[in-house]
Amino acid sequence: MISPAEFCTFLAHKGLTQYYGVPDSLLKSLCAYIDNHYEKKQHIITANEGNAMAMATGFYLGSGNAAVVYMQNSGLGNVVNPMTSLCDRQVYSIPMLLVIGWRGEPNVKDEPQHVKQGAITLQQLELLDVPHLVVDSTSTFDSIALLLKQMYEESRPVALVVKKDTFASVTSSPGLQSFSMKRESALSCLLDCMHPDTVVVSTTGKTSREVFELRKAKNQPTRDFLTVGGMGHTASISLGVAMAQPKRLVVALDGDGSMLMHMGALAVTGAVAPSNFIHVVLNNQSHESVGGQPTVITSVDIKGLAKACGYKDYLCFSSEKEIQNYFTRCTESEGPVLVEIQIAQGARAELGRPTSTPIENKQAFMQHLGSTQKAQEHLK
Repeated sequence: MISPAEFCTFLAHKGLTQYYGVPDSLLKSLCAYIDNHYEKKQHIITANEGNAMAMATGFYLGSGNAAVVYMQNSGLGNVVNPMTSLCDRQVYSIPMLLVIGWRGEPNVKDEPQHVKQGAITLQQLELLDVPHLVVDSTSTFDSIALLLKQMYEESRPVALVVKKDTFASVTSSPGLQSFSMKRESALSCLLDCMHPDTVVVSTTGKTSREVFELRKAKNQPTRDFLTVGGMGHTASISLGVAMAQPKRLVVALDGDGSMLMHMGALAVTGAVAPSNFIHVVLNNQSHESVGGQPTVITSVDIKGLAKACGYKDYLCFSSEKEIQNYFTRCTESEGPVLVEIQIAQGARAELGRPTSTPIENKQAFMQHLGSTQKAQEHLK
């Protein structure tokens, strides 16, 4: 395996000491090493991947030095615009190194949301005209050096596509945990407080996994929309559902990292002002599902943000008792309402994954909403 320490030292010798990106499980050891050994200003965990590429562009313009931008391959969708309209050689010609975790690599078992992206990752880079190199645990720095030489000589973005188990394990230095309630306990309380007709849309990662298992444990129908991909879009999906179903209460179970990724959705929600919408933000201050890296939520006034964006009300819960006592009141208030729930990091080691496919999940959800018949009429 490649030592993250040796990798970062090698990049430093090539003039790359600044890191921007969105965490990925395949790169968590690399991120942990950077967190443990680099100054905070040298490593910025950004809201989304396009944000990271834009910061790397500004860093180059301001310093003359290239930067490293890391991401999961799903993030390629967020960088198409800055890649083609800013960094490309036909526009500003900005050198930077992309380090991309290859989820859904062909012939490697992975979750359904990664399969399509994994199959087209290399084709995407070719279409974007980004020279790239696939690296694994046996790769050498000599081959990477040639790619970096091209990056500098041609002043362009280049990419390393990182396979599973490429980097040797590194653990992040433990941080302070200020909240005590577990997410699964919070979700259990929330589900118990909701009317059976409530429409639930849950965010990517462990939140949807826990919602699925809780429904089974409670012998409740598994008809929530489990957003397995498209991180950052849970609120927007929920908003679309709320507008289509004005007589049904819609609850978005979002995360702090997801909310931050596409925060403009809050402003749109406030402007549309659906009275039947509750936006729950489960705040554990981290990207837990991909390694527990911190988000910047601690510097955000969530209440002030919600109010500024036009949400009708804001509430904050930090215990199961508070959820039990006050969440029902939220369901009776005029929306949109933003509910912050402060939770600890961590999930059960034996936490499973949904046994239904995304298509089966969609069908059950639409059946719950009564929208299946309308969709079928368009086939006639």
